[in-house]
Amino acid sequence: MNLLSVLPLALVMVAGPQIISAVFLASGRNARRASLAFVLGAGFALLVGLGFWYVVFHAVRHAVAVPGGDDSARRLLDWVVLVVLVGLVPTVYARRSHRPRWMGRLTEAGPRLAFGLGFLLLAAMPTDEALMLTVAASLAGHHRPWWHLLPFAGLTLLLLALPLLALSLLGRRAVSMLPRIRDWAETHAWVVSEAVILIFLASVVRDLLSSAG
Repeated sequence: MNLLSVLPLALVMVAGPQIISAVFLASGRNARRASLAFVLGAGFALLVGLGFWYVVFHAVRHAVAVPGGDDSARRLLDWVVLVVLVGLVPTVYARRSHRPRWMGRLTEAGPRLAFGLGFLLLAAMPTDEALMLTVAASLAGHHRPWWHLLPFAGLTLLLLALPLLALSLLGRRAVSMLPRIRDWAETHAWVVSEAVILIFLASVVRDLLSSAG
């Protein structure tokens, strides 16, 4: 397991209410300020969540490695990741094409509300919390340094910032594009998420089989 293998999970992090909220904010009255605040709030959630889980699993790896050896610690964390990923498959399917009613009011949101929303959508959503746990456990279990979390966090934030970047670079043309992006995400993002999860799941199973052999 390495840095490149966890990066695609950033797509799953933003698929669903996260990217749809970003599009609504970029289409709103306070588009630039609210969108920037949203990304900052999401960044804070990533910093807290990824950092917490990495510390937890780094400690678990060292605690298990003492009596059982390092291979035993890595297998334990791989099993944790496997269980979480198996649980994510039906969860992602169940939340497909579901837009909460409050999203329609985001076009009037200010920076303070957008910051809080960005934080809560990543910190309080079970799927995103499970993904942060997965990334942290995978990297900690395979002796990857903490800074390997940063590219994953950076890619997640870049994806969330795409509506703001489109607005900044394309101006008025982005106004007609953003609803199409939102509609595509609502109907197709879950398929991308499931594909990424299944690929990562296969990678974890392969690691477990190779360590068992």
